[in-house]
Amino acid sequence: MTHPVDVHVGKRVRHRRHRRWLVGMTQQQLAEQVGIKFQQIQKYETGANRVSASRLWDISDALMVPVSFFFEGLSDEPCAEPSHSDVPADLLADKETADLLRSYYSMPENKRRSIVELARVLS
Repeated sequence: MTHPVDVHVGKRVRHRRHRRWLVGMTQQQLAEQVGIKFQQIQKYETGANRVSASRLWDISDALMVPVSFFFEGLSDEPCAEPSHSDVPADLLADKETADLLRSYYSMPENKRRSIVELARVLS
């Protein structure tokens, strides 16, 4: 049986695929940067294989996120289920979210600031 922490870390690796997508990095390119085959990245993303500490370090470096990112949302209790917030855990897996992020980052910075301010006012 797969440990809940391994599943959680795998989901967090998978969420970073949107980062790859936004910057135009493929699974293959990430795998090459980390020094493994792309099939291994797929196995990490599904939680089928555990990610070693050194490999997690390499992935975080390649994706420009802190290693702690992969553990965000976990409880302090070793076997507890990951905590939930108002934002769905699979938000970054949603196509609409990915389209919104791609459009947002293609705008000039001044327009992005206006969009953020509008979102604050509307929420």
